[in-house]
Amino acid sequence: MFIRRGYALLAQEDPLLHRALVAEHQRQDGTLMMVASSSIVDPSVLACMSSVAMNVTAEGYPGARYHAGCGEIDPIEQYAIDRAMAVFGARYVNVQAHSATTANYAVMSALLNPGDVILGMKLDQGGHLTHGFPAAYSGTYFQAINYGLDNNRRIDYKQARELALEHRPKLIVCGATAYPRTVDFARFREIADEAGALLLADISHIAGLVATGLHPSPVDHAHITTTCTHKQLGGPRGALIMSGRDAGTPFGEDGRTLAQRLRSAIFPYFQGAPILPVIAAKARMLSLVQTEEYRAAARRIVDNAALLASELAGLGYQVITGGTDNHIVLLDFIGQPISGLVAERALEDVGIVVNKNHIPGDPRPSTVTSGVRIGTNSVAQRGFGPSEIRQCAQLIDSVLRAVRPLGERDYELEDFTRQAVRADVRKLASQFPIPRYVPVDRRQPSE
Repeated sequence: MFIRRGYALLAQEDPLLHRALVAEHQRQDGTLMMVASSSIVDPSVLACMSSVAMNVTAEGYPGARYHAGCGEIDPIEQYAIDRAMAVFGARYVNVQAHSATTANYAVMSALLNPGDVILGMKLDQGGHLTHGFPAAYSGTYFQAINYGLDNNRRIDYKQARELALEHRPKLIVCGATAYPRTVDFARFREIADEAGALLLADISHIAGLVATGLHPSPVDHAHITTTCTHKQLGGPRGALIMSGRDAGTPFGEDGRTLAQRLRSAIFPYFQGAPILPVIAAKARMLSLVQTEEYRAAARRIVDNAALLASELAGLGYQVITGGTDNHIVLLDFIGQPISGLVAERALEDVGIVVNKNHIPGDPRPSTVTSGVRIGTNSVAQRGFGPSEIRQCAQLIDSVLRAVRPLGERDYELEDFTRQAVRADVRKLASQFPIPRYVPVDRRQPSE
């Protein structure tokens, strides 16, 4: 079909780019991707992104047929909407957003006025730039204030309530990018109601767990729920905007409902034309999310993270909050000679990819990343179980014990350790190839 033909033409007419893509496939297949924001995209989802639907997007997504709220919705888009409603129990879904960042900004654009107050989680304590980081809303935009973590490094709901009652924000944002514990969305809604605020829940990092019932859902607690589709959900780069029981609530002086205001915020006023092949890929992803295979992988994600946290703690590492409820394991290097950046670079050197991360409470300058964030999404998708997770912990430990920091960025790692761990990583990865992909040619690209 068109994909097979296109791939053949690429190999024939642009061999340089073709070889680069083959090499990237080889790299991914031989790497332990343990970045908390990563997951594996099913080949059927990739097929949607490479489909003839791109021709419609190239034409500008024309006509009322392709503009939600302006006529009949395109069948592909309707599939995505219906499936998102089924997966998340939402009553309103917009599938057009290009990313969770643009989704969050679109929500704010639809519901807030310049100068309104936003209450969100501190960036260096697990929040996101779009959740109310003051520098992101300077000038004529919004006033941003932040809640954070308590002494146990859990969300400080008491502080969030006190700030909400003091500042009376128009919008409270909950959800995080680096928080290993369960978020109490019901409690946030109580705070929002008491303060007279709207509640936005960004579940980008835990959407797969929410979809499978492994984390409480915010859809009927928050007024609006956003999520990207390319992290834990395993879809294309993009996002969803959803609303549950509040979707039909009148909002604003014009009498339009919350759903109507959200619908008008995306297209054409905020981000431009939708991308139909990406919407098709979202629809396919949401179908896969409803399968038993996906639910089993989600269960492995949680179990693997809990075990990884336990194993690393047993090896002497400081695990933030002592463990995890989701897919994220945070290691704290405060007071240690190693920085998060050195750990990230040294581990990637041997084929284990993790994220450097700021750790709350570090007295050093904010330019120093004092920890790492490790995730289990991708390795769970590849089928890793307890034995493999224990091996991952040992491999991580082998590198972090052997690395010699040379400042905040540079390091030395003896070649024997580098080569030995690389070989073990490749062997482990080869036992669990990327599922449903064409088997990779394990020879090096130059061979």
